[in-house]
Amino acid sequence: MFSTILLLTWTSVVSAHTGHHQEPLSGALESVWFNTLPGDGGTQADSVFSGISTFGRLPYEPCLQKPNVNYDIAFIGAPFDTGTSYRPGARFGPSGIRQGSRRLNLYGGYNVPLAANPFNSWATVLDCGDIPVTSYDNQFALTQIEEGHYNILSRPPATAADEAGLSRDGKTLPRLITLGGDHTITLPLLRSINRAYGPVTVIHFDSHLDTWKPKVFGGSPSEAASINHGTYFYHAAMEGLLRNDSIHAGIRTTLSGPSDYDNDGYCGFEIVEAREIDTIGTEGIVKRILDRVGTDRPVYLSIDIDTLDPAFAPATGTPETGGWSTRELRTIIRGLESLNFIAADIVEVAPAYDTNAELTTMAAADVLFEVMSIMVKKGPLSKATGSKHGDTEL
Repeated sequence: MFSTILLLTWTSVVSAHTGHHQEPLSGALESVWFNTLPGDGGTQADSVFSGISTFGRLPYEPCLQKPNVNYDIAFIGAPFDTGTSYRPGARFGPSGIRQGSRRLNLYGGYNVPLAANPFNSWATVLDCGDIPVTSYDNQFALTQIEEGHYNILSRPPATAADEAGLSRDGKTLPRLITLGGDHTITLPLLRSINRAYGPVTVIHFDSHLDTWKPKVFGGSPSEAASINHGTYFYHAAMEGLLRNDSIHAGIRTTLSGPSDYDNDGYCGFEIVEAREIDTIGTEGIVKRILDRVGTDRPVYLSIDIDTLDPAFAPATGTPETGGWSTRELRTIIRGLESLNFIAADIVEVAPAYDTNAELTTMAAADVLFEVMSIMVKKGPLSKATGSKHGDTEL
């Protein structure tokens, strides 16, 4: 009798359990899986701490494998660090920056100071993954970066243009933001930019000049060794990739001697020292940059995370004390919103040297949030007015 009751009870439990899963539970859960809360950016099913890491949890497309994918702004990684002189590790920068960016649109992504939401705008913004880069052959790696970048750059943007574009041949192009990688990558990126736009004005945030002649910085035992993260702007100038109205900001490095500054001017740069912020403030820094660059031409923005003081960004290849705070750098970049940024990079993030709190990767992501917001607020690149290449209207 007892065994019969036990069997009937067990049958009832199994039936109830089975029946529970036969109900359309998956359909009911779809509202949980795909319901996007206003406080979660309105774009993602994953929580801020789950899912794969893309920049700001943007949609991912392997753009180099999909030539028909289009976008207005694309993030692309360049995991290269074999041009460093001190700490290696920036090959992990792209993944680290993406990890540090996960909560950018946690509350919706609206940028209050710039009054723009780069995650919810006219623009199609994608994370295109990383350019495949060899760690065994620097010359080939730089070619990979140039060709990968140009492949992503040279496509029509997702948003149609009303006017002629800014490129040499009149085509409208998307904007690119590259995640480095050590600063050597800026040379192949400028080579790619030159193919589309010709020589460009560069705003360079860094603690170092990076215009050293190879014989001064690292020697030149070979052509490959002469191109590194301290000489790439020298090579860019020699190759005719730069206009002569470029500018450094945040400089506080030691020199081989005063002649380094002379060579820097020859390469087309003016210098804003980091310490000048103590006398002219962030507004003065912004004014110096705008007075130098103007607002009527395409501008390339290159940001070395060591612009920040190591207290705010310890995870970098060549840290220098006496730098700016994260707040100061973000304020300065926001002050440049009138400029026509065609592309940008952020480099020298080496996550292995970071704190457990991810200070450096979060700082890098937040700086790019400002850059991305400016690009979105400016509107489609073709509508940026008065852009010039040299003395010729593009």
